[in-house]
Amino acid sequence: MNGRNHCQTIIKSFYILATLMLAIGLLSACNAQSSSKEKKIETQANSDNIKEQSAYPLTIKDEVGNDVTLPAKPSKIFAPVMEDSLLALGIKPTMQWSNGVKPQLYLQDQLQGIPEISFASGPPSPEAIMADKPDLIILHNSFYIENGTYEKYAKIAPTYVFKNAATDLEGSIKILGQLLDEPDKAQQAIQEYQEKVDAAKTKLDSKTEAKKVALIRFNAKGMFFMTDEYFSGYVLTHELGFEQSSYVKNGAFEVSLEILPELDADYIFLINDDNLGDEYLNELKESTIWQSTDAFKNNQVFETSEDYWLNGGIHAQGKVIDDVLEFLAP
Repeated sequence: MNGRNHCQTIIKSFYILATLMLAIGLLSACNAQSSSKEKKIETQANSDNIKEQSAYPLTIKDEVGNDVTLPAKPSKIFAPVMEDSLLALGIKPTMQWSNGVKPQLYLQDQLQGIPEISFASGPPSPEAIMADKPDLIILHNSFYIENGTYEKYAKIAPTYVFKNAATDLEGSIKILGQLLDEPDKAQQAIQEYQEKVDAAKTKLDSKTEAKKVALIRFNAKGMFFMTDEYFSGYVLTHELGFEQSSYVKNGAFEVSLEILPELDADYIFLINDDNLGDEYLNELKESTIWQSTDAFKNNQVFETSEDYWLNGGIHAQGKVIDDVLEFLAP
């Protein structure tokens, strides 16, 4: 072999070797990258598992001092009267409250097909609850403690009791978000509701300034003022900015025709509880005393839907706001 051919052979061998080394390098890089991706995926999966496991087991004190322990995220929840707040988090209950005749009608577009359970004769028996095998029971007020229901229900599943969820909508939704590991949804629901309140206040500003309201509830026992502590009464005063009638504020709860001339309310809202107060509502409407009140003469009396004016929750209170806007600022 002459010198020239020898050099060509060496050069050719060099290129082959260089190409081989480059291929090995690229393969190593690909393997490293693939390994890195796998580690990232594995790390992310581990992180997701840690995140998923971090909320449970969860032990929390309820509002009456009982420890409530949830071993895992609840999937079957019994929360009578709090269906509204559960739906605000995108969660459907396993059963829904009913007065024995009908459930909460304003929620039926979201609760169709959910079995009803009657509270017509008081809280249902533990056997009726147990048949549905809930893994979390939520009770909306402390009356369940006082009447002994809590002790029976707590033997079925972890049971959380509010003092009175209706008087603190924001707080109760946040607690639901904690119990069900949905804090972001809880915060979003609260924020969207607050935006609705703020928009309504702005629109109603001229209607609410220095204006007083009274809510009269009719049922089988008579006529009664509703205070501003809960339900629609809370919405009108604490959310929309009306003042409560001083007559009601000073502690008058039962309504009689004789006191109507003293009632300092610019706007009066009438709520007939499931039509049980028809007799008393008709008596009021036919009264010349009632017809002489300023609110009546100024066409500032409004009949409302008891279905959501007597309920608490973001959906119910949002519908009350919609009604007030329609009444006063159409």
